[in-house]
Amino acid sequence: MKKRVAQPVKENGRRASGQDRQASLIAAAATLFAAKGFNGTTTKEIAKAAGVSEALVFKHFPTKRRLYAAILAEKASLNELLEPMEAAVKARDDHRVFTMIARYRIRPDVDSTFLRLLLFSALEGHELSEMFFGKHLKVFYDHLASYIRIRIEEGAFKPADPLLAARAFIGVVVHHRLLHEIFNIPMHQSHEDTVATYVDLFLTGLSKVPAIRRTSGRATP
Repeated sequence: MKKRVAQPVKENGRRASGQDRQASLIAAAATLFAAKGFNGTTTKEIAKAAGVSEALVFKHFPTKRRLYAAILAEKASLNELLEPMEAAVKARDDHRVFTMIARYRIRPDVDSTFLRLLLFSALEGHELSEMFFGKHLKVFYDHLASYIRIRIEEGAFKPADPLLAARAFIGVVVHHRLLHEIFNIPMHQSHEDTVATYVDLFLTGLSKVPAIRRTSGRATP
């Protein structure tokens, strides 16, 4: 007689639905990939962590690419940031726009799993890194660069390369996360104060007087 594979159950005792199992598989895979890398994680380990059979993993995700795409959809959705930000963009509320971006990733309950997963994907030359940059990160950079370009044309921001400016601000946020989520360096300010400082520094700078820029040995204002 064949042994039946135990099905995962919810807390109330009912069997988990297909959607619940899929969510469980995505969470288990992301956690394992973030802890062990892609090369060091097997489908058997993912199945065990999710409490299902290995066959069920392949049923929900016939290819690895399908699984990677599902992880991106779950962990890297930009809609929850871009949609609420739209009102601030239309109002040309620069402080609000940049605060929302920084606060989206600098907050007490932020999940570091996806950041670790991305670092592994880049170091291992994994296709998830390319998928993330092409379908998510580039979209976000282009969106922010477009806003900065408009504000430059309107005279609110001084002339600068919009894409480099967007990368500079996101770079501050990412570096902050590396320090405190990967290297575990304690924060010396609250999350809110940290966000406010980063935004103020980016929008107003440090100098009290207009900076002098040197070009070819000659000083120009």
